[in-house]
Amino acid sequence: MGTDRYVFLDRDGTIIEEVGYGHRLEDYALLPGALEAMRDLRDAGYRFAIVTNQSGIGRGIFKREDYDQFHGRLLDDLSDAEITVEKTYMCPHAPAEICTCRKPNPSSLFDARDTLGANLAESWMIGDHVKDVALAANAGCSGILVLTGHGEEEHVQLGDTPVSAVVDDLRAAANHILDKA
Repeated sequence: MGTDRYVFLDRDGTIIEEVGYGHRLEDYALLPGALEAMRDLRDAGYRFAIVTNQSGIGRGIFKREDYDQFHGRLLDDLSDAEITVEKTYMCPHAPAEICTCRKPNPSSLFDARDTLGANLAESWMIGDHVKDVALAANAGCSGILVLTGHGEEEHVQLGDTPVSAVVDDLRAAANHILDKA
């Protein structure tokens, strides 16, 4: 079992603005408070990984190169803010494709446990979709649903999916985690 506490983050609608298949640099924008929230979590000893489904690649809406450029911009902005993302887990498949990397399948978090040393029982998954908090439950983490991005519409579909909290945004999610630490 790993020893490091992680915060696993969905990308679109959680860290950056949800624009629907975000891949064009002109559509890129960090959500307000995201950097500050991540800094506070970093300062409390949490490490970061991004877990993102990018079905726009599998659907032929954009190419892997577009994703790499767009995602690279986020990683650069985080690096400039002295925030390290240990790894990005990206599923490029369309929902109809059979794969093991698409959220809520826990393979990405199990990989983080095995290769990054993540202690899943002490880690968190934050996202704006039910599949994000379902991923947390499937991997043995705590899950937080943010109401940014698709969060408002997803909240009504939460049903009996285990969730630690439903909060306004990444800043509120960070506060929830820090209050529980």
